[in-house]
This record gives sequence, C-alpha cells and structure tokens, in this order.
Amino acid sequence: MTDKPSILITGGAGYLGSTLIPMLLTLGHRVTVIDNFMFRQSPLNHVCCDEKLEIVRGDSRDEAVMKPLVAKADIVIPLAALVGAPLCGRDEIGAISTNQDAVQMLVDIMSPSQWLLMPITNSGYGVGEPGKFCTEETPLRPISLYGRTKVAAESAALTRENSISFRLATVFGMSPRMRLDLLVNDFVYRAVHDRTVVLFEAHFKRNFIHVRDVARAFLHGIENFETMKGEPYNVGLSDANLSKAELCERIQKHVPGFVFLEAPLGEDPDKRDYIVSNEKIEATGYQPAFSLDVGVQELIKGYVMLRDTLYSNI
Repeated sequence: MTDKPSILITGGAGYLGSTLIPMLLTLGHRVTVIDNFMFRQSPLNHVCCDEKLEIVRGDSRDEAVMKPLVAKADIVIPLAALVGAPLCGRDEIGAISTNQDAVQMLVDIMSPSQWLLMPITNSGYGVGEPGKFCTEETPLRPISLYGRTKVAAESAALTRENSISFRLATVFGMSPRMRLDLLVNDFVYRAVHDRTVVLFEAHFKRNFIHVRDVARAFLHGIENFETMKGEPYNVGLSDANLSKAELCERIQKHVPGFVFLEAPLGEDPDKRDYIVSNEKIEATGYQPAFSLDVGVQELIKGYVMLRDTLYSNI
C-alpha cells in the first residue's frame, strides 16, 4: 500500500461522505466518489477545485460501473445506503439491494489485498438488557429492515481479512449534505423552530456520535489498519448513552423555553433501546473530539440558515 492510497467512496455526496472527503483530500489522498445524487443536492461543490477528486454519477449497485472504479482503488468505503428505518420501510427492495447486495458485490469483485472500511449501525443490537452495555461480542438482534440489511453487510465485509466494520451510534451535527431526520438534528430543529417536541417511547436509550468524529474514525482506521483489520468496532460517545427524554433535557440547556412531552400512544419505527460500550476502539487510540453539547450549539447556529425539508431523507 502506498503512503497515500487512492480511495473509492460510494454514496460520497451524502451526510457522512461530504464531511469525510474534504479531510481525505487535505491529507493527500486521491478520492473517487460515485453517487446517484438522489437527494438533488451538490454538497461537494467546495472541493471540486481539488484535482485529486473524481466524481462519477452512477449507481453503486451496477457491477459494470463499479468494476473499473474498484480496480483503481486501494481502499473502498461503501457509504451508499438507504439510511434509517422509515426510508428502508418505504423502499424495501431498494434497501436490500443498496445496503446489502451492493456490499456483497463489492466483496466479490475486490482483490484480497484491497482494504474495505464498512460503516454499519449499532441499531443491530436491537433491544439491550437494562444496565448492560452492548459490546462487539453482544449478539446482533436487529429489529428493523435497516438494521438487518446493515448487519448482513457487515457479515459479508468481515469474511475478508482486509476489512474493518464501524458500528456507528446515531450521528449528529452539521454537514455540507445536511440531514434533519437524525434524532439529535431533528430534536434541535424542533426546539429552535417549534419550541416543542412530542416523544414516543421517551425512555428508550441509544448512543450518539458527531459526524466529524465518524469521519475521524475512518481516518483512524486507515492509519491503524494493520492492527485493527478483521474486526468490528462500536463508534460512539461514551458519555452519551441517553434516553430521548435525557437528550431533550440536554437540548433544553441551550434552548430556553423548549418543551418536550411524552405521548401516551404511538411507537418509534426503529425500536432501538440499548447502551453501548466504545472501549474497544478507544483502546486503539481513538477518542471522539466533539461533545454532544458542542454539536447542539453548532446545530442551533446552522438552523438560522436551514428551514427546509429538502435536508431530510424522509
């Protein structure tokens, strides 16, 4: 592997990719992005001036398109996905073909020497045991179609020796390709613009992580690939295993007058309820740099600009 390996990123114009790609370019990597631009945004405008960036409009499920792109890459990062239980429930065929089948196709066409860095979701843990942390050894019991497709993608990826899987907590924070439907981003948006939110299953807990810290985890994985390969890693904030109600209490500190109410009826479509240990990746030297409070503050600032459902996956 060269000092600055070339990187292929599927779905690179998305929420995570548009944050990660400028970091990779700054470090000197050549980056090829393939994206179908289904959300009609152009979040890579600010890095088009970099000669190390190539952008391909195409479908990451198309083997004929992918084969020549994969052949040129040292590292593949498959970010293309239908993310979240609601979106996957709306397009089950698209969810399976994009989240699961396209990853299996990559595994089949990649050479053994190429590196694969795979993001999945820690919603694969499903419903945890009260007071017991989910570790990478905890059985995966995904409840939603989204969770099931990502768990299957991880299983395919880890059949290769030269792969790493990152089990991501619920991501938050501002990004060039913004998403308002992620839990923290959604609640802060409602706090800023509506001053209220109604919670379903307010006691359900989950873990959280800033989008820039997710990008930093990929950089860490590239830098430490030889010692981390072949394993899954939880990626989250160890001090942010919070229920929805506790999250709203944190937001209240930054948005005076924000009120949250618990609905007596209704349920979360993605029934995740667990707390997560991030000790394994922390033991490799990785530490998040951006707290939940920092993320809430930047979201409040960003929402001065954003008042549009264009910035949502659903």
